[in-house]
Amino acid sequence: MSTPDPAPLPSGAAASESPEASVVRAFLASLELLDIERALGYLADDVAYTNVSTPTVHGRENVRSVLKGFLRFATGFEAVNHRIAADGHVVLTERTDAIEIGRLRIQFWVVGRFEVRDGRITVWRDYFDWVNVTAGLVRGLAGVVVPSVRAKVPAGR
Repeated sequence: MSTPDPAPLPSGAAASESPEASVVRAFLASLELLDIERALGYLADDVAYTNVSTPTVHGRENVRSVLKGFLRFATGFEAVNHRIAADGHVVLTERTDAIEIGRLRIQFWVVGRFEVRDGRITVWRDYFDWVNVTAGLVRGLAGVVVPSVRAKVPAGR
């Protein structure tokens, strides 16, 4: 299956933002749209993707399979960047991710490390705490039962 060239970078990026950080921001925005093909356009053919503590997935086609599996149950995704910093080809994000499955919203803290070369992400590594993910699941389940406690990302992204 052919993957299109990456979509144009979003206009909301700061003028001083590095091209590498802009690629990461656009990649995460594509995931928020649940547009897997667009997101894959930002990945190198030989990308290495790791959710730390789980096995690394190698290659764009294998990442496609993982993301398609995610879409079998996810109805929404949000990645709110609290901080994004680039040092050469390495981009770090501190963010809150939220996965929605119907009325269930699981929200948790993530640090992402991306390596960008020639406009494509070659390494995507997310670090998170399973206790925090579990707490997000419990809060999300409580929000299904009592909607007024449903977690939202704090203002001031």
